[in-house]
Amino acid sequence: MSERVCISLDAMGGDHGPSTVVPGAAIALERHPGTRFIMFGDEAVVGPLIEAEPRLKGAVELRHTTYAIAMDDKPSQAVRQGRGKSSMWRAIQAVRDGEADAAVSAGNTGALMAMSKICLKTMAGIERPAIACLWPTVRGESVVLDVGATIGTDAEHLVEMAVMGSAMARIVFDLERPTVGLLNVGTEEMKGNEAVKEAARLLREHDAANFSYHGFVEGTDLGRGTVDVVVTEGFTGNIALKTAEGTAKQISSYLRSAMTRTLSAKIGALFARQAFRALKDKMNPSRANGGVFLGLEGIVIKSHGSENAAGFASAVDLAHDMARHDLMRTIRDMLDETPTTMARV
Repeated sequence: MSERVCISLDAMGGDHGPSTVVPGAAIALERHPGTRFIMFGDEAVVGPLIEAEPRLKGAVELRHTTYAIAMDDKPSQAVRQGRGKSSMWRAIQAVRDGEADAAVSAGNTGALMAMSKICLKTMAGIERPAIACLWPTVRGESVVLDVGATIGTDAEHLVEMAVMGSAMARIVFDLERPTVGLLNVGTEEMKGNEAVKEAARLLREHDAANFSYHGFVEGTDLGRGTVDVVVTEGFTGNIALKTAEGTAKQISSYLRSAMTRTLSAKIGALFARQAFRALKDKMNPSRANGGVFLGLEGIVIKSHGSENAAGFASAVDLAHDMARHDLMRTIRDMLDETPTTMARV
C-alpha cells in the first residue's frame, strides 16, 4: 500500500461526536502527515469544527448526513433504520467501495459490528469476527482478543483468533513469530472447558510457521505480558477488559488520595512527580484506545465512546498502522500458511 492512507470517520459517533472526532483527526494528522480523511456527519455541525482546525486544511472531505446511530440503539434497529444513510454505515461503506483504507467510529459497538459484518462480509476461512485490543503490560503491550464481538466459542474459532491476533501482533510489534497463549483458569493441561482444551491440542500438535504456541495463560499473565497474543472468547475477554480499566481507575484514585492526605505526603509527591507522571501515562487508557475488528473484508476500528480527542487520535493511529502495513494481506497469508489439519472442516 502507498504511504498515503485514507481513513473514513463516523463523525457523529460516540458520547461527544464531532467535538472529539474532528480535533482527534487533527492530532493524528500531525503524527501521520499525508493522511486523508472522509468524514460523515451533519455539515451544519461538523463543517465549522473542521474550519476551526487549520491542521486539517486540505486533508478532509466532508460528506453530509444527518442520521446518527444512538449509543443505546439495538444492533438490529440500527441496521434497519441506519442502513445506507447513517454516518456509521457510510463510513464502513467507504471501505467496502475502496474509497477508504480503514474506518473509525466511537459509536455503538453492537451496531458497528452488525453493520460491518453486513456491509463488509466475513473473510474466507473465518467463521466469526473478533475484536482485538492492545493491552498495556510490564513488558510493553500485548494483543488480546476477543474482547466482546461474540459470546461463546469452539476450538476452531479459538485457532482462527490465534492466527488473526498473531497477524496484528506482527504488524504492531514488528515480530516475525509472536507467542500465543490461551486464557484459562490454570496453566495445567487438564484444566478448562472442552473448547479451550481442544484448541490447545490443535495448536500444540500442529506447529505453525507464523506464530509460536506458548500454552495456557491465566488472568495474572495479562499484565505481565507473558505472551504477545492472548486468545479468549468474547464474554470472558470483555469482562477482563472492563475489570482492568476499572482497576486502573481505582489505583489512580487511591494514589491521589494517599498523596494529598498529609503535608509530608504532599511533599513526597512533589519530589516523586516525574515518577507519577510516568505511571499516569502508562495507565492512561487513551494510549491504547481502539479495538480492531478482525476477520472482516476490510479494516474497522472501534474507539471508546467516552474518549477525548487524544484517545480518538490513538484509534486513528491504529487504523493508519493497520492500513499502512496491510493487515488484510497479512491475515490472508497467515491463514494460507496455517496447517490444513487446524482449519475448520
